[in-house]
Amino acid sequence: MDRFYIAVAIVGVLLVVFVLLMLGSWRRRKAAQAGIAAPLPVPAQYTELGRAGALYLSTTPDGEPLNRIAVRGLGFRARFDVIVAAEGIVLPIPGETPVFIPAADVREITTASWTIDRGIEPHGLTVIRWTLGDTRLDSYFRFDEPTDFTSVATPLAATGSDSK
Repeated sequence: MDRFYIAVAIVGVLLVVFVLLMLGSWRRRKAAQAGIAAPLPVPAQYTELGRAGALYLSTTPDGEPLNRIAVRGLGFRARFDVIVAAEGIVLPIPGETPVFIPAADVREITTASWTIDRGIEPHGLTVIRWTLGDTRLDSYFRFDEPTDFTSVATPLAATGSDSK
């Protein structure tokens, strides 16, 4: 019986150590990304063009799909309706301040097959490539009906500038 309790104690200590390491890693990531600008507030009045249900997967620096952004309300996966407005894209992430991507900051709307924690069929993810301050970002979504979103949002990418 003593061996059993020793084994349980060792496993318990290891679990606590792993959780502490994960929390420390997350805090270091947030500290390293503290210089990323805060998103603009959602306009008080906007013209909604459409909305589409989606699973928000992650936001990463441009071209780095395994490097999750952990700050500014962009760190955690969530399910919500993405709102496309004439002024830009609204991400009402549950439990966070809504993120507003102005139309002028949308560089491209495209597809991908994988990002952090998610690999699916070819072109099964929708990627919004946008600029936040001086940082180029890619936000990954799994839309319930991708064409509902892209048919409304793709014209916004044409108003954005890839030179940012």
